[in-house]
Amino acid sequence: MLTRRETPEGTLVAVCDTAVLGETFEEGSVSLEVTEEFYGGADAEPAEADAVVEGLYDADTANLVGEGCVTVAVDAGVIDAERVLEVGDTLHAQLLWL
Repeated sequence: MLTRRETPEGTLVAVCDTAVLGETFEEGSVSLEVTEEFYGGADAEPAEADAVVEGLYDADTANLVGEGCVTVAVDAGVIDAERVLEVGDTLHAQLLWL
């Protein structure tokens, strides 16, 4: 799933694997809730690999959750693999273009 929103800080892109939508992941004191409100909703688009990469290059900031979409971003060189977090049994990455 891929959702784009315009914010005062620019375009925010939220991407998650369909399998993790609605799930909550925990690792120590970190809790990551993959809500329909943030990652899904009426404006969400299918997140095929090309759409994920295009969306990330169009974003000012982005949040990604799930092994599939994070791996696509890493393979495309958009996300540094060393900056990916493991939260519970999923992957999470954030992007900020400066």
